[in-house]
Order: sequence, then structure tokens, then C-alpha cells
Amino acid sequence: MMKFMNATTKTSDLTRQKMLEAAFVEIHKNGFQAASISQILVDTGLTKGALYHHFPDKKTLGLAVIDEVIRPFMTAMMFAPLLETEQPLSTLQALLQSKTMFNDPAEVMLGCPLNNLMQEMSPVDETFRVKLNALFQDWVDVVTAALKRGQQSSEVRKDVLANDTAFFIVSALEGCIGMSKNTQSVAAFNGCLMQLSHYLETLKATKTAA
Repeated sequence: MMKFMNATTKTSDLTRQKMLEAAFVEIHKNGFQAASISQILVDTGLTKGALYHHFPDKKTLGLAVIDEVIRPFMTAMMFAPLLETEQPLSTLQALLQSKTMFNDPAEVMLGCPLNNLMQEMSPVDETFRVKLNALFQDWVDVVTAALKRGQQSSEVRKDVLANDTAFFIVSALEGCIGMSKNTQSVAAFNGCLMQLSHYLETLKATKTAA
């Protein structure tokens, strides 16, 4: 009996994850408000009853996408490399470099999932705004803490205002992605990232001669 219950639970979890991943793709492509539940069902091969068993409405599904797809992705790609480093500027520059080397046209064409939802949903739905802002603020907090560690390790200038600078760095990166989405230009995206990398250089502490 226990084995049957575990197998059922696992199947249910996999079904839920399948829905979340399909919903993420649909939302990223068309935005939340234009996202089609019918298309999600087509993409997953699941029934409407199965969908509403896990998510009673579209809004619940959208909020779950933020918590269970976008947040883990952001944590792995943007938060984790900065959590313990004492050289945040070098780490951030490496992240920017990896983005230019990855050179995924889809990122330029579709934009950042977090930024897209912030622009679309924050003005019209307070629940979305609060959840999206919490994720954005967590990102800023991670960069802030990393910059402070960088100041202690003498990589970052002591006069840098960590929180304000972190907010600017995150906003600038999101701006690069957002504006490049509008231009549909990978070259513009890479150029913007390069300028942001140059800005990070200005935050480095001056090394004194031995």
C-alpha cells in the first residue's frame, strides 16, 4: 500500500511540474494575460481536470510559475555564484561574459521572464507585484551582501554604497535585456553587457604598490 501511495504521489508531482514548465514557456512567449490554458493542455497532453486539480485558476498557476520555475532558475543562475564569493565584481563580470558567450537569440527575442512579468503584471495585480518585487529584492540583497564582502576583501572600493549600487547593477542588467528585446538585436545586447562590465571595473579598489 505504501509503495502505491509513493508512486501515485510521484506521478502527481511530475504532472504538476510538467504543467508548470509548459505554463512557463507559454507565459514567457505570450505574457501572462495572453497565455492560453488550452495551449498549455495541448503542450502537456493533459486534461483540463488534471490542470485544475493542481491549480484552481490561471492566477494560481502564474504565481506558482514565479515560485517554482523562475525563482529556482534565478537562484541557480544569478544568486548561487554570488552567495559566498569575496570577489563579487569578478564574479559578476564572469556572469556577464557567460551571457555573451551563450549568445541565445531567444533571450533577446523573448526577454527576461522576471522583467516581462514585472512590466506586465505589477501595474494591474498587487499579488503579482508583491511576489515579483520580493524576488527582485532578493536579487538586490544577494548582490548587496556580495559587494559588502568585496569591500572587506578589498576588491570593492570602500566608498561604494552597496545597496544603491546593487539596485543599479540589477536594474541595468534587466534594462539591457529589456531594451535588446525591443531592438531584437543580439549585438546590442552584448554591447550593453560589455558597458555594464566596464562599469563594474570602476567599482574596484585601487591596488597600492607593495
